Amino acid sequence: MKNIVFFQMEYILPFIIAFIVAFFTTPLARKLAFKVGAVDVPKDERRMHDKPLPRLGGLAIFAGFIVAILYIIIANYIYTGSMSLDSRFQGLLIGSFIIISVGIIDDSRTLKPWVKLIFQIIAALIVVLSGITIQEITNPFSAFGFTSLGFLSVPLTVIWIVGITNAINFIDGLDGLAAGVSSIALLSLLFISIFEQQFGVVALIAALAGATLGFLPFNFNPAKIFMGDTGSNFLGFALAAVSVMGMMKSYATIAIAVPLLVLALPIFDTAFAILRRLFNGKPIMQADRGHLHHKLIDMGFSQKQTVIVLYIISGFLGICAIELATKGVFRAIILLFSVAVFVIAGAKYVEDMNSEKSRDKSGENAEK
Repeated sequence: MKNIVFFQMEYILPFIIAFIVAFFTTPLARKLAFKVGAVDVPKDERRMHDKPLPRLGGLAIFAGFIVAILYIIIANYIYTGSMSLDSRFQGLLIGSFIIISVGIIDDSRTLKPWVKLIFQIIAALIVVLSGITIQEITNPFSAFGFTSLGFLSVPLTVIWIVGITNAINFIDGLDGLAAGVSSIALLSLLFISIFEQQFGVVALIAALAGATLGFLPFNFNPAKIFMGDTGSNFLGFALAAVSVMGMMKSYATIAIAVPLLVLALPIFDTAFAILRRLFNGKPIMQADRGHLHHKLIDMGFSQKQTVIVLYIISGFLGICAIELATKGVFRAIILLFSVAVFVIAGAKYVEDMNSEKSRDKSGENAEK
């Protein structure tokens, strides 16, 4: 995409186009979901909704993204006279189509976890072979600040893409949670990419952010439609890929640290889910009710309150990532520490309040 040249609207128009398309195609995706049987029926304690809801909202997100991409291709042709696409651009699109196709089938018929994992690995390999790889990581012990990964770049990038794909899927447990957290992560990456003048990546990130935000009004509590695996897997896959693309030629001394911070919430939740399931002797792909959003619900938060709390945490982490990329490590560490103290203190306060309410209720019941 290095040949793509935009004037003043290199990221504004893709964002607007993606938002509008996603917003107006979401009701169509909702109707289609009911017709093909892609409906989520509440049947266990993990599900927080009490009535069947359609789950093909990811199609609207993908539609917004694709139409915005078509605009980027046309703009490229108008301003450069070339229809050729960067190999990385092609790899992302081919991998996305694979992820979307598998997601549609899974939302409609339900696939085995290992089947989905195989296709995720295939899609990730296509992206890696197209040239999107994590080439170096931060090394605080090196005078140059980073270390080249060499032959390890391929397996590490595949693990990163597959891991983030599933991380976004894992947090998709409350109305608007995955879409909102992804939007915050994308907006953070968008700001950093603009600052670093990575305009080819900026257009892609803007398209993803616009499409996700266009879908969010229909997904926020009370949700009218879920994004399903179609949406969560696509968002995770695309997020993982564009975050690597954005760090390939910028902020080299903090390579991978920025996307790790931006996506810290889903990464943290996924890591603990895997450890929890391994410790309990359960398959790591087996769903449970131990995710961070479930814990907040159990603490007494409502769905909306839980989602807003996690939005705030994601926003702070995004700001820390921006500070890291633009101001340096020291200021980012201070900000991150402040956020950690704020979150811990807030959680302790809520826990104490809930304990006090429980004692009051117990006292009232005893008096009765």
